Amino acid sequence: MILKAKRLILRPFTINDFGAVHSWAGNPDNTRYMAWGPNTEEDTRDFLSAVKPGKDFAVVLKETESVIGSCGIYPDSDNDTAELGWILHIDYWKHGYSTELGGELIRYGFEDLKLRRIFAPCAAANYGSCRVMERNGMRREALHIKAFWARVDKEWIDEARYAILAEEYSGGRL
Repeated sequence: MILKAKRLILRPFTINDFGAVHSWAGNPDNTRYMAWGPNTEEDTRDFLSAVKPGKDFAVVLKETESVIGSCGIYPDSDNDTAELGWILHIDYWKHGYSTELGGELIRYGFEDLKLRRIFAPCAAANYGSCRVMERNGMRREALHIKAFWARVDKEWIDEARYAILAEEYSGGRL
């Protein structure tokens, strides 16, 4: 399964992606607001051996064919819902790539997987991820106080949950 956005390709991972994946997965600044990481090399190898085609994607910049991040959509077929997640290498933040890949995952979820609802949690302090979800039409549904263990900073922080329903999805592409 390959998904295409304006400037990005979302494709299956290969073993050759190890260096790119570890460049962000092993970086504390990149993983500050993730539920995992920073990874050891073994953690990154374990991730690459466990990725699920059609659910986990390498984020590839069309212009350079560089792997700049990873993303995923994790359906719960019993409830016609899915959870989204993503991470980009810090060098590619603030260029609109996360908004673009988030929009493509949402499109894939509603148009191809025929989901009813898509949601994503994030650290409430992660303003960038909150804005990505808002730009993609997701609304903040909840704020869970000190519900997320920030592994890098070793503290409990607030977690926000965003969602969008199929009937709210406009079908517009960025």
